[in-house]
Amino acid sequence: MQTDRTAELRGLLERRILILDGAMGTTIQGYRLSESDFRGRRFAQSPRELKGNNDLLSLTRPEVIGEIHAQYLDAGADILSTNTFNSNAPSQADYGLEGLAYELNHAAAAIAREAADRASDADPRRPRFVAGVLGPTNKTASISPDVNDPGFRSIRFDELVKSYGEALEGLADGGADLILLETIFDTLNAKAALFAIETLFEQRGRRLP
Repeated sequence: MQTDRTAELRGLLERRILILDGAMGTTIQGYRLSESDFRGRRFAQSPRELKGNNDLLSLTRPEVIGEIHAQYLDAGADILSTNTFNSNAPSQADYGLEGLAYELNHAAAAIAREAADRASDADPRRPRFVAGVLGPTNKTASISPDVNDPGFRSIRFDELVKSYGEALEGLADGGADLILLETIFDTLNAKAALFAIETLFEQRGRRLP
């Protein structure tokens, strides 16, 4: 099925421009969610503040994320971006949730997949697709965060590859049709993401755009 969608996506791109959806974070802000919305029942006892961890809403308020996807589809989007900008271990470590990286990516991709499929079923002449988002992480591999120690690095290349690989597995298993590298500000981080992508493709014996 995914191979069929890849061929369909490439065929459409040869004929017309496909429209990507808009911002997720600022749209979430419009819902004015509380700390309890981010926590849900599962994370009610978390010792850290979770409000602002938008990616966590894929687990605690999936209906909100699904509704946002539906709004963009109604507005004419052909491709939905997953709610996974910070769904990687380094970024989630700020909340003590680094162990959720795979689950966050899988859940977000599945929510987007369901919304895209629903829209495609409603109008088969206009299929919709899911872009699995890999964000920048909150670490940089080529620049020291300490001005007094230029040689210090807060993360290593192989650690980034592992983190991106874990996220990618969740996106692929959740139903992403293509992979989108978003807002990666460090070219070495981007290289790690690309290496992780190629590794996943080689391991699974199939490629995504």
